[in-house]
Amino acid sequence: MSKRLLLSFLIVLFFYLKPDLATAQNIPDISTINIDNLSDQQLNQVLQQAHNNGLTDDQIVQQALSKGMSQSEASKLKSRISTLHNNGINLNSNDTTVSTSRKLNYSPDKDDTKGKTHQTTGLPVFGADLFKSSSTSFEPNLKIATPINYILGPDDQLTINVYGHSLVNWKLEVSPEGNINIPGVGILNVGGKTIEQATTAIKTRLAANNYAIGRGTNVQVSLGNIRSIKVIMVGQLEKPGTYTLPSLATVFNALYAAGGTNNNGSLRQIEIIRNNRILRRLDVYDFLVKGDQKNNIALEDQDIVRVPTYRTRVAMSGQVKISAYFEVLSGENLQDVINFAGGFTDSAYTARIKVSQISDQQRKLTDVFEADYKNYIPLRGDQYFVEPVLNRFENRVTINGAVFRPGDYELEAGLTLSQLIKKAAGLKEDAFMGRGSIVRLKPDNTTEQISFNVTDVINKTKDLALQREDVIEISSIFSLRDQYRVTIKGEIRAPGTFAYADSMSVADLIVKAGGFSEGASAKRIEVSRRVFDSDPRVKSSAVAQVFNVDIDPKLGFADAHFTLKPFDVVSVYTLPGFEVQKTIKVEGEVLYPGYYTIRKKNETISDIITRAGGLSAAADVDGGTLKRDNIAILGVDKNRVDTAAIAREQTARMNRLKQSFRDSTSNTPTDQQLRNNYVGIDLANILAKPGSSIDIIMEDGDIIRIPKLQQIVRVNGEVLFPSAVVYDKHKDFKGYVLNAGGYSPTALKRGAYVVYPNGTVKGTSKFLFFNSHPEVKPGSEIYIPKKPVHRGLSAGEVIGLSSGLASIAAVILGILSLHK
Repeated sequence: MSKRLLLSFLIVLFFYLKPDLATAQNIPDISTINIDNLSDQQLNQVLQQAHNNGLTDDQIVQQALSKGMSQSEASKLKSRISTLHNNGINLNSNDTTVSTSRKLNYSPDKDDTKGKTHQTTGLPVFGADLFKSSSTSFEPNLKIATPINYILGPDDQLTINVYGHSLVNWKLEVSPEGNINIPGVGILNVGGKTIEQATTAIKTRLAANNYAIGRGTNVQVSLGNIRSIKVIMVGQLEKPGTYTLPSLATVFNALYAAGGTNNNGSLRQIEIIRNNRILRRLDVYDFLVKGDQKNNIALEDQDIVRVPTYRTRVAMSGQVKISAYFEVLSGENLQDVINFAGGFTDSAYTARIKVSQISDQQRKLTDVFEADYKNYIPLRGDQYFVEPVLNRFENRVTINGAVFRPGDYELEAGLTLSQLIKKAAGLKEDAFMGRGSIVRLKPDNTTEQISFNVTDVINKTKDLALQREDVIEISSIFSLRDQYRVTIKGEIRAPGTFAYADSMSVADLIVKAGGFSEGASAKRIEVSRRVFDSDPRVKSSAVAQVFNVDIDPKLGFADAHFTLKPFDVVSVYTLPGFEVQKTIKVEGEVLYPGYYTIRKKNETISDIITRAGGLSAAADVDGGTLKRDNIAILGVDKNRVDTAAIAREQTARMNRLKQSFRDSTSNTPTDQQLRNNYVGIDLANILAKPGSSIDIIMEDGDIIRIPKLQQIVRVNGEVLFPSAVVYDKHKDFKGYVLNAGGYSPTALKRGAYVVYPNGTVKGTSKFLFFNSHPEVKPGSEIYIPKKPVHRGLSAGEVIGLSSGLASIAAVILGILSLHK
């Protein structure tokens, strides 16, 4: 009973810890869907489900990319999400209505059928950003010459400069009543007059007061400080209100100050009201399309600029230069809208335009043909879509392969295959004459392949008539076979694989490979050749043909009778007696330390010590060492020629060895700890018995080192205070460890070992329950390793183990229930 309770508990734990996949499965996978085919409502539903499960917009896009969505579709998805936000659609609820401030940017109702190409979601309103862009500043220029039609008013300052026989310079303010007081002349009313009219009146008054105006005296009147006026901005503006502007301000200046029109404002029927009547109507499109500012008049104090709501607005998108919503006035037609959009793009299909119209409670599609563009009157809510031309040709044929000018050609009436080959400048010399092919498009858009004999077509014994979209392929003989190569290895300066050429000799290939290397033999070169008739039923059947070739060492023409074939492998060997000098080094306490060249193949340690003059009086014979690259421990064949491959293999094996060491202990071992390059030698016996079996034969790169007499013992590793301890023959292994503070809590005592001065290593042995430590000699190093770290199970491993146990328990319960 208790076992069944345990199994039940494990099963419950398994399902409790199991991830909730239902939520993830409920999120629709849009990674394989064309984003353009999703309506706003469908996309909103997908985003809402994802948001309910805690995903942000960026995470939705990243998840779609991870599931295989292309980068272009992901960019479209991101843009659509941003558009939904900008249009005021609430992605956190089921409410998909558009906010009041963004109702203009509605999208057409979309069905779920494939091939839906038009979409106007997020189109801007043409011209709406003119007065909102920070890069465009509509501010009056106050440094221009005074316009002659400028009307004077209170607070204006007139500068009157009289020069000639009389010299006077006055700066006079216009009073609230519109008067100026000319010194010595009197009061003159200039209010409501233009600057030109005021100048005439001033000249007349001065002339009446004995100023010789026109008879040697002149008058110049200009505007000094200009006044400020108040303009009332009302209607569909971003910031309606009363604005204080310079008196030189125009309607554009006032619209810019008010932030431009809002989404419901008209850009084509802006009213300028003065003295309770409409003075002008401004059409911003005149400025945008034609650069015309005829109605951008200067404003006066207490003028009213009213922006009404638009009456008719239509959308145009697709293959036009400006995709946007356009405002249409009475009397304008579809051609005018096309002109507003900048006209068609180069790839536009201009024969007809698709129109989505409002029909009672729904929409309908219709087509407007090119002849009716000037007759079609745009209706409220029309949406026009200009399609691109089809990406297909009505008279194209294509030829590829072994012709001099491959590519697309015009399908002329009666064009045949031989004529097309002639148009393509003819066949190349390497053309495969046995067979060519035509891939032909059938009426149902499936394809069929038609094969032909190239020779018959060229001779016109069997020519073929071509059809639209035929694709002709004439292969090269080189494309129908493996690339012909030959390989050379061995004692060559640049061994490798080279392109094959007919009549190539061994000497030709050696020249391509940079010539012989030093020590190469020209008298025994081996060439191996592929076999194509090997009998698989015979064990001793040949798998390659081998030829021995002797060539001229100076690479003359002695081997001209033997030519290579594709895929031959040439091997160049070393001269039998050729040897490269091998050098060793003797260090330490000898009479003549330094480098020595090995004179004979069996030269030993004792021979080298003799050549070095023997040991000095201070030499420690027992500490003599032989250092040799420890290739064997790394499993690398040192006789291999490819030194780069040897280095790579050494590095790889060393990394694996370090990793395995780190897995067993937490130490970070050094290269010397992992790889002992010292060969343990007994130098005293070697010198006493030269030529004996322990007198090792020298190899290239060996280093013999004879130290001075050693007097210390080093203790390292897991001790409390790693130290160098003076040697005492009365101390044992533990004594030296105690001199280093004793073992640390993490010390692995049974793994302790001693490295002797001559490079030999001896570890700790076990006798019953006691550790038997090795003997310590002068110059030795004692090393105490660290205990392995036992890692407990992680939370993931516990969950995995629980899941496995639960699965096993379920299987067992199933078996038990079957037996019942």
